[in-house]
Amino acid sequence: MQIGDTGRDITSVLLTTDVTPAVVDEAVMLGCDLIVSHHPLLFHGLKQICGQSPQARVVETAVRHNIAIYSAHTSLDSVQGGINTRLADLLGIKKYRILVPSSPSGNPGLSGNASLSAQTGLGIIGSLPQPMTFDAFLSLVRDTLHTTYIRYTLPPQKGNGQSSVTTVALCGGSGAEFISEAIRQGADVYLTADCKYHEFQDAEGQIALVDIDHWVSERHAREIFRDIITPLGVPCFISKSDKTPINIY
Repeated sequence: MQIGDTGRDITSVLLTTDVTPAVVDEAVMLGCDLIVSHHPLLFHGLKQICGQSPQARVVETAVRHNIAIYSAHTSLDSVQGGINTRLADLLGIKKYRILVPSSPSGNPGLSGNASLSAQTGLGIIGSLPQPMTFDAFLSLVRDTLHTTYIRYTLPPQKGNGQSSVTTVALCGGSGAEFISEAIRQGADVYLTADCKYHEFQDAEGQIALVDIDHWVSERHAREIFRDIITPLGVPCFISKSDKTPINIY
């Protein structure tokens, strides 16, 4: 909870990936008294609140209109049914497991989606229903996630000269730190966001690294929130102002 009183009654909720001035203005227009976001509004402390930064403008507007702001972030990244399991489901990945369990009790050897019930952690690794060419996998990512761009390294050639994709690892958001773990666990492809040049360079010849827009990789957080909140009987709206800040020329 970043802004507001946890004891307040809530009448309607606006769901978003990021909390921007446009999003909080939308909440005002819709009469929402709570914004639920994936990314936190406040990563660092504000030294002044006088409208000189987007974060300060959001705080001012939210307080003025009595709008609370709650952000999930890493709790949604690591929980069963969260960002990464939803991303895996969207891409049709089966028999998946946590790529990097958050505690020693998490057993990376467990297989099958049911095995996630006792685990938390970051990333997912699993199998496609059937092998596909790397080009077909890129098309699947583009058509399913509607990403604004895809940057990638080519998959390493196998002994038969083919480079089909069977095992896929992924981590929504900035997950480059787990490239080596995806390689160690035998993934053909690792899908994430925000990879740097040298991370592409290091992955080349070891794994196909697929890098997509950060916002695109996590925007389905809004649908997760909707699925949780709707049964509570509270009206909720997916923000129409929420979008990636990155444009491609």
